[in-house]
Amino acid sequence: MAKVSVYNMEGNEVGNMELNDAIFNVEVNEHLVHMAVVSQLANNRQGTQSAKTRSEVRGGGRKPWRQKGTGHARQGSTRSPQWTGGGVVFAPKPRDYSFSLNKKEKRLALKSALTSRVQDNKFIVIDSLKMDEIKTKTFAGVLASLNVNKALVVLNENDLNVVKSAKNIPDVKTALTNTINVYDIMKYDTVVIDKAAVETIEEVYA
Repeated sequence: MAKVSVYNMEGNEVGNMELNDAIFNVEVNEHLVHMAVVSQLANNRQGTQSAKTRSEVRGGGRKPWRQKGTGHARQGSTRSPQWTGGGVVFAPKPRDYSFSLNKKEKRLALKSALTSRVQDNKFIVIDSLKMDEIKTKTFAGVLASLNVNKALVVLNENDLNVVKSAKNIPDVKTALTNTINVYDIMKYDTVVIDKAAVETIEEVYA
C-alpha cells in the first residue's frame, strides 16, 4: 500500500497513513482522464450560440436589379451572405454539446487522477481541518505552512468556516468527497485533504 505523511494545520508531520491501492495506486489511464475532463467541460457549455441564415434575415425579397445588362454580377437577394446585412453561411444554432461516460469509466478516471497526484507527491493529508472563525488570513497561513499555492481542498463535512475562509484566495477551491471530480483534481496543482475525507473516499470507491 502507498503510504503518505499526515500533517497538522501548522505544517508539522504528525504521522503516516496507508492508502488503499485500489484507489490511490491504480494504473493511470490518461485517455479516460482526458475524456472525463472533456465531458465535464462539454456538459457545462450552454450551447445557446445562434446566428441567422439567409432564409431568416429580414428583407431581401426583391431582386436588387435585373439579371442582365447592368454590368454588375447577377444577384437574387440583398440578404445573400456576400451582402452587408446578409445571412451567415453555416450559421451556428443552439445545440447540446454534452456526452456521458459510463459509471466504470468515471470511477476509473477519478482513481487515475487521484493516483497521479499521489505519485507526483501532490497529495497532502491533514489530520483535521477545522477553524473557529472565518478568517482568510488564517487559512492562507495554513496553505503557506504546507508550502501549497494552487490547491483543491477536499473536506469530509461542509465546514462553512473553512469554505468561506478559502473563498477569497485565488487558485484555491474547496470540495466535499461527494463533489470531487477529475477536472478539479487535474486543474489544481495539489490536493489537500483531511484524513476523514480519505477514509470516506476509500469506503465509497473501494
